[in-house]
Amino acid sequence: MTVTTYKWTLERYHRAIEAGIFDDQPVELLRGDLILMPPEREPHAYYNTEVADYLRTLLGNRVKIRDAKPITLPNDSEPAPDVAIVKPLGEVYLEHHPYPGDIFWIIEISQATVSKDLGEKKEIYAEAGIN
Repeated sequence: MTVTTYKWTLERYHRAIEAGIFDDQPVELLRGDLILMPPEREPHAYYNTEVADYLRTLLGNRVKIRDAKPITLPNDSEPAPDVAIVKPLGEVYLEHHPYPGDIFWIIEISQATVSKDLGEKKEIYAEAGIN
C-alpha cells in the first residue's frame, strides 16, 4: 500500500483557519505540511520576549518587531518565527502577513526545535530569499 500525504496550499490553509479548524492547536505550514508547534516553555518565552523588547528599543519606529507571528512565503509555507523584523507597513498587515520582501531579519530561538529550525525552516527561509 502506498501512503500519500495531503499537501495544503496557502489558500486552503487560510480557509481552514477562518473556519476555526485549528483553534485548539497551534500549527504552522511548512512546504504544504501542517506542523504542530510544541508548547512554549519558560526559558523560550523569556528569551523571546527579551530579544523582541531589546530590538524594539534599539530600532524604534523604523521597523515593526513581530514576535511569534506568521509570515507568508511563496513555497506554501506560513511559519511563525520567534521574531521577525519587518517593514512598518501599518494596516497593510490587516490584509496579509509580511511577505519575503517585507522582511529584514528572522530570529528563531531554539532548544527543543533546533534541528527543525536549522534544517527545514532555514531552507524554507532561504528558498524565499530570506538569508
